[in-house]
Amino acid sequence: MSVRLHTLLILCLSFTLGGCMYPSNHWGDWNDSQLLPTIQKLMKGYNRYLRPNFNEGPVEIGMSLDIASIDAISEINMDYTATIFLRQRWRDSRLVFPGNESVSVDGRLVSLLWIPDTFIPDSKRSFLHDVTVENRLIRIFSNGTVLYALRITATIACNMDLTKYPMDRQVCTLQLESWGYNLQDVVFYWTRGNDSVKGLDTLRLAQYSVETYYTTVSEAVYETGQYPKLVLHFALRRNVLFFILETYVPSILLVVLSWVSFWISQSSVPARTCIGVTTVLTMTTLMMGARTSLPNANCFIKAIDVYLGICFTFIFGALLEYACAHFYTMQHQTIEDFHRDLLKEFNESNGNSSIPIVTSTQPNQSVEIGSTADEPAEQAAHSDTRNSAVSKEEMAGQGCSLSSVKKASRRAASVFTVENPHNIDCHARTAFPAAFLFVNILYWLYYLFL
Repeated sequence: MSVRLHTLLILCLSFTLGGCMYPSNHWGDWNDSQLLPTIQKLMKGYNRYLRPNFNEGPVEIGMSLDIASIDAISEINMDYTATIFLRQRWRDSRLVFPGNESVSVDGRLVSLLWIPDTFIPDSKRSFLHDVTVENRLIRIFSNGTVLYALRITATIACNMDLTKYPMDRQVCTLQLESWGYNLQDVVFYWTRGNDSVKGLDTLRLAQYSVETYYTTVSEAVYETGQYPKLVLHFALRRNVLFFILETYVPSILLVVLSWVSFWISQSSVPARTCIGVTTVLTMTTLMMGARTSLPNANCFIKAIDVYLGICFTFIFGALLEYACAHFYTMQHQTIEDFHRDLLKEFNESNGNSSIPIVTSTQPNQSVEIGSTADEPAEQAAHSDTRNSAVSKEEMAGQGCSLSSVKKASRRAASVFTVENPHNIDCHARTAFPAAFLFVNILYWLYYLFL
């Protein structure tokens, strides 16, 4: 029994002495009380003004992005505002420490470390979020790898082609470059290729939807040298349904409303004029409203401008159609009144109460009048006609050029003379809808499939 107790006492003393000989605060074990001394040891002799691998080759810096949101896309300024999480990884052999653990350092200690001078060349405005503290993350791994993450919001330029607006597809980029270190100093690469970018698949935008995106690695060439460059390309397709309901459908309805005047009597001048003028003014207001969200001065003839111009042309054409129809109606009425007065004067001059017969209503044709007058009077009239014809032939021999001009003017007048002005509205009821349908087919085929 005493031997067993003696052996147990020896084992307890051995473990106790072993714990004293091998304390638990070696490099592989970390606790909060030893964090600051460890950072101080790592920073001892560290020069943050010298990049890692100085005089030993370039530093390889891996990049990855998380797109938190795209807040606004402006066609007026041709830019977009995005909030991103930018993560950079590189290896600094001066920060190697024993063990397999990592240390997350307060972001305010970034001033003690060397960090890449990455910037966004197309950025107009950007800032680092600082609520409640600056949104930085520094994590140091035991092999010297440093993870540096930032949360930033930037307004980035995006060159847009608005010729097919609102059926357009825009390709924007997010570029990352090194400001001062060239390719001999640092090399950028995407950590996982296209999978280095997260968040675009689940992004929801007001007017756009993200179609595709991909990453590329290139070089930025400036006068001072060649610098590393990473580019994220993403394609945005505009949702056209909003514009169909807001602009296209109202403009189509206005065009159809202008056709209502074709079924209104030409004698209802106030009604037809009111419809024509109202639709023209409403279409003008719609065109001005469609341009408020677009650049005021640019070189683009946009698809929506073309369509609104087509609708305005048809509406204005309907107004002109009534003007022409009314003009020919009044002209036709004037000719009839003239013939009626002529016949009345002829009957009064001959003292004959018989009803004359009018065989032509055209202004460029002579009026033949049938009468029950005696034969001698008729023969006298024929003789007067022959005498006048002889005199005309004599004058034609002297002034041939003047008669040819008169004949040409009569032919031209006959071309623009309408026998029945009411047929203008009948033809317009078919011609206007058919032409508008044909133009719409061409328009949508071109802007959707070409």
